[in-house]
Amino acid sequence: MEALKGIRILDMTHVQAGPTCSQLLAWMGADVIKLESPVGDATRGQLRDVPNADSLYFTMLNCNKRSITLNMKSPEGKKVFVELLKKSDILMENFGPGVLDRFGFTWEKVHELNPRVVMGSIKGFGSSGPYADFKAYENVAQAMGGAMSTTGVPEGPPFVTGAQIGDSGTGLHLAIGLLAALEQRHRTGLGQYVEVAMMDGVMNLCRVKFRDHQRLRRQTLSEYSVPTEGLTATPRAGNDSGGGQLGNAVKCKPGGPNDYIYVVVQEAVWDALAKRVGPEVGQPELASDPRYAKIGDRRKNQNDVWRLLDEFGSNYTKRELMEILNELDVPCGPIMSTDDLANDEHVRGREMYVELDHPERGKWFNVGMPIKLSASPAQIKRSPTLGEHTGEILKEVLGWGDAEIAAMKQAGAFSK
Repeated sequence: MEALKGIRILDMTHVQAGPTCSQLLAWMGADVIKLESPVGDATRGQLRDVPNADSLYFTMLNCNKRSITLNMKSPEGKKVFVELLKKSDILMENFGPGVLDRFGFTWEKVHELNPRVVMGSIKGFGSSGPYADFKAYENVAQAMGGAMSTTGVPEGPPFVTGAQIGDSGTGLHLAIGLLAALEQRHRTGLGQYVEVAMMDGVMNLCRVKFRDHQRLRRQTLSEYSVPTEGLTATPRAGNDSGGGQLGNAVKCKPGGPNDYIYVVVQEAVWDALAKRVGPEVGQPELASDPRYAKIGDRRKNQNDVWRLLDEFGSNYTKRELMEILNELDVPCGPIMSTDDLANDEHVRGREMYVELDHPERGKWFNVGMPIKLSASPAQIKRSPTLGEHTGEILKEVLGWGDAEIAAMKQAGAFSK
């Protein structure tokens, strides 16, 4: 049994934010009909690594979906859209401000055509406020949502994160909203409009930075390794943990760009850690040194703590150090590169990097389903080629015959 079996999603989203959401829902069993213009989702051809084949950008975000092409600028295309809308539970879109309205399909019109449908929209800044008409991309959302100002080191420029919190993070937020709206529809019989702004989503993911922003009014941030006295905004603090316990990245051998392990020095583990580290760094009495006795002392002298751990870590690879620290019950994790993860036994065992076969590009790998449902495990299937299921969808969902489909095709409903 698939968790969302019987739920049909008409997915007009493109690029990353919306497709992230609809792919997760497809993995949960929803029938996701990816509605594309005759030229297709722009990412089909972006960063292409195999000639004349859909790019990895597209294939990795559109698994388990069916594709139909539709010319929404033609009366016939709009007719098909309306018929599909009437048969759908969810409509999704992430067009620029006002695009769907100009096609003639405001939320009010959509709700009139199908009162039960839930409509999900992703916007850069939402449909209200002074930024509503601005366009946004991943890094713009990170910049304006607070992530960039708090990522990096104080003396350097702000940085974007490697994780796509603006796009994929927004898609995750939308999935939660759509599922909540479906649950409410079970009680009321009516759909509703669900909107997630990329800027809002990033702010939500930066909530601990807003915690620290408010703490600055009353105190310095003692867990930060950089001075915070007199600041009014949460600073960039490198790899500081930013939490109640000290944390940072420790250097390991042989000293490559990812030869680090992230270590959290909890109060409960300091004695055992100091006794293990001290003798190897020329400080056999480290565990009893009053400069590091309590967490408050270690915060004041944390740069020395990390210097000692760097010296200790330089004698071991990140995997060797991980084994040593785990024996001491020290929370830690090696900095895993994409190559590390692609070949990791734990990752493969949890089906988080799965091999698929595509008719145009051949074998490739996709990140797996991160949400594990015991009674309805996900089955990852390849992404569709452009318009691959147009005829199938028209017959199965709308009940059209070959003659009707041919007539609509001749009228230009599915092509430019």
